[in-house]
Amino acid sequence: MKLNINGYSNTILKNINFELKKNQNLIILGSNGAGKSTLAKVLCGITPSTEVKINNQNLHQLNPKTRTKYINYIPAKLEIFDEYITLYEYLELSRLHTSIESQSVLKLLDIEHLQNKSCQQLSSGEQQLTMLATAVLHNAQITIFDEPTANLDPQKSCDVFALLQSNHFQTKVIITHDLTLAYRLGYDILYIKEGEVSFFDNSKTFFETSNLDRYFGSSVTIIDNFVVVNL
Repeated sequence: MKLNINGYSNTILKNINFELKKNQNLIILGSNGAGKSTLAKVLCGITPSTEVKINNQNLHQLNPKTRTKYINYIPAKLEIFDEYITLYEYLELSRLHTSIESQSVLKLLDIEHLQNKSCQQLSSGEQQLTMLATAVLHNAQITIFDEPTANLDPQKSCDVFALLQSNHFQTKVIITHDLTLAYRLGYDILYIKEGEVSFFDNSKTFFETSNLDRYFGSSVTIIDNFVVVNL
């Protein structure tokens, strides 16, 4: 599955060009307001464009069913408009291209005890786990995760890290501010600065000291496989 965007611009993004090859996972980094989530919405078709292609097919020309097989976007925040729908019912609606049962995913993420709880009553961390569960059940060829470890305690963050490393997903695109997560996953890095692609290369090159200094100054240091903020 190949994904590419060629010369996309809007009020936030400027001439975005890059290609994601088959089996290539990607981390998207950048400061607040740089355009990371905006780019994600363009890549998955939420924001229509004619510059995005999947396997040389224009994304905007694909019918909705085909598009769901190819790409899925997991937002940073869960939005539920049915105040009565339970977590389990929400997961059942998310089962699109997988043979995995919702009950199995509830167990995988250790949220079985929440299955009958209204989605609107879930905490922010529980909502985050719910969205990750829907990603497993959707089973698109490319899944875009927007801040997958936001609002999670350390133990759940470790669980999510293990899940992202597992074979439950095919190609992964992960937007995050968590530099340790990005460093430990080791995926290729795309860094957006003021709406433009400033860096697109492998993880080893991005996390060289000289490059970290370029983007973060003296605010971060790598110590024992962790990216530490110098407070």
